[in-house]
Amino acid sequence: MKTYFITGISTDVGKTIASAILVEALNADYFKPVQAGELDNCDTKKVQQLVSNSKSVFHPNSYALQTPMSPHGAAEIDGLTIDLKQIKRPKTKNHLVIEGAGGLMVPLNDKDTILDLIQPKDKVIVVSRHYLGSINHILLTINTLKAKSFDIALIYSGDEHKSTESIIDKMTGVPVIGRINDEPYFDKNVIKEYAEKFKEKL
Repeated sequence: MKTYFITGISTDVGKTIASAILVEALNADYFKPVQAGELDNCDTKKVQQLVSNSKSVFHPNSYALQTPMSPHGAAEIDGLTIDLKQIKRPKTKNHLVIEGAGGLMVPLNDKDTILDLIQPKDKVIVVSRHYLGSINHILLTINTLKAKSFDIALIYSGDEHKSTESIIDKMTGVPVIGRINDEPYFDKNVIKEYAEKFKEKL
């Protein structure tokens, strides 16, 4: 069984939708180690509402913080310090999809970042959306992961930008799983369609 770690080049690039698609495609379990804010409608609940299969298990967060901001700051407001030793991956005999928070360098405390949650055997899926500055963000993200020899793949979210995608391909050589379009809405049927498209490249 494999673990897929979903990260992004920034916040709000489509990690949660990408996570739902992977969970559906693989009938995988889902785990969001640190949730900051939106506890009534957290990412775990969002993914659970988008997944159709009955095999997936949705594991509780290690940290559920009240404030929608960087985990280290949200934890401070809650009077906590995030301890990596307290972030234990759920035991499962199934594939596991883990969703990070923001990008790789988002701090968890004074010394650890989201990058420190990724383990050597994880397949790292980078979700990228095009915006001014995104090339810099994606190259920094991929080069950081390559320096640690992770197995990396890309998912694009939003409209195609040929010149941007061409230069990213030339400079990184990272395989692309697919693109998630800006759909009018995402529901179980839409997620299922993407899951079928992406399945063979996972």
